[in-house]
Amino acid sequence: MQQRSVCVVLFDGVQSLDVSGPMEVFAGASRFPGVSYDLRTASLDGAPVRCSSGLTLVPDGALTDATAPDLLLVPGGQGTRDPDPALIDWLRGHAPEAGQLVSVCTGALLLAAAGLLDGHRVTTHWSVCDMLARRYPAVEVDPDPVFVRDGRLATSAGVTAGIDLALALVEEAHGRDVALTIARHLVVFLRRPGNQAQFSAQLAAQTAVREPLREVQHWVTGHPDADLSVETLAARARLSPRHFARAFQAETGLTPGKYVERVRLEHARRLLEDTADGVAGISRASGYGTPEAMRRAFVRALGTAPAEYRRRFRAQPL
Repeated sequence: MQQRSVCVVLFDGVQSLDVSGPMEVFAGASRFPGVSYDLRTASLDGAPVRCSSGLTLVPDGALTDATAPDLLLVPGGQGTRDPDPALIDWLRGHAPEAGQLVSVCTGALLLAAAGLLDGHRVTTHWSVCDMLARRYPAVEVDPDPVFVRDGRLATSAGVTAGIDLALALVEEAHGRDVALTIARHLVVFLRRPGNQAQFSAQLAAQTAVREPLREVQHWVTGHPDADLSVETLAARARLSPRHFARAFQAETGLTPGKYVERVRLEHARRLLEDTADGVAGISRASGYGTPEAMRRAFVRALGTAPAEYRRRFRAQPL
């Protein structure tokens, strides 16, 4: 049996779910024959740390005594906003020795401060993506995905995305059946690909200030199979098409076409994940009209065809 060592970095202000979520996934994997994860937690000096929730965690040891693990996991939390310089120095000197380097949520801020994200595509919690990009221009920040893999580096969005990433790592190493069994045990779905958006289409867009534009947003979400041309939507808002298009983008941050595109993709994905409906029916219900049009939209946005997306991410009954 080949054992994989995992070291989870602890610090004051760490978010407890960023720590416990991935650890539960790896611990669950170790229940399978031939699979073993040696899980360790370590703070800088080995002292207990207080989580942002008030929970106290007692580490297994000190980072200064730790050997290079197969996987080093850096969680997030309020403690990443003003980190201990000694922790950044330790990461700068020792994190490159780990086989895989993983961050959860705002843990990416610690890796960036140590210079470990330069030249890499990464993600983090949506609320700090802009700050990360401004502070570290050598880092390519993608605010949309749940998690991003870039070689030996993997970064994930907020909180539960750490579970998604850990499940993906287990699936990659030990197969879908192992990961699916763990997901069922934790009562989560093994179905969120890394490039799934952190938000639904409606939440990803800003809410329009004016009531007619807000009403159009809600109506589009509930009627993806309708005629959603600019002219039709403008008529619902009682505005000229040109005025509507300008106002919609100014207030939501998206053009009407981009918003419609995201709503239809999200609707189709949910039907593929949660129903047994045929691809032809889903394409019509989602406003694509034909399976080929939906396939092109999926490949363009997700890099995979609808049938493959369903195979990998359709929810299974517990």
